[in-house]
Amino acid sequence: MLIEVAKVNEIAPGGLKAVEVNGEEIVLCNDAGRLYAVSRRCGHMNAPLDLGTLEGYILTCPMHHAQFDITSGKALSGSVPASLGDEVIPEGIGKYLQYVGMLMSHIKTCDIKSYSVKVEENTVKIEI
Repeated sequence: MLIEVAKVNEIAPGGLKAVEVNGEEIVLCNDAGRLYAVSRRCGHMNAPLDLGTLEGYILTCPMHHAQFDITSGKALSGSVPASLGDEVIPEGIGKYLQYVGMLMSHIKTCDIKSYSVKVEENTVKIEI
């Protein structure tokens, strides 16, 4: 069943928009005018993907930088620790971050659900 979820002009190129349809959290993605819809929750640790970044067809999670292909929902990478550059980390915090990194390495990154999108005039509809 096709359900209207947004207007085309609500999602700028490179932009993301969270919507909820029938209890399902979805993020709409605009890759240079091509619209896609995927699950809003990251396949790694459930973070809200609409707060991440979209570069082309690659959606990057804001929490641990796992990446997903918005055309299919396939996980392209697991979590990647953010770089702190040349910052010196206090020893206690450094040990804690190493421990968290070790724990995260045991958490699998799963594919996310993708939804069929149809655009009719200025209306975005998805198949639920």
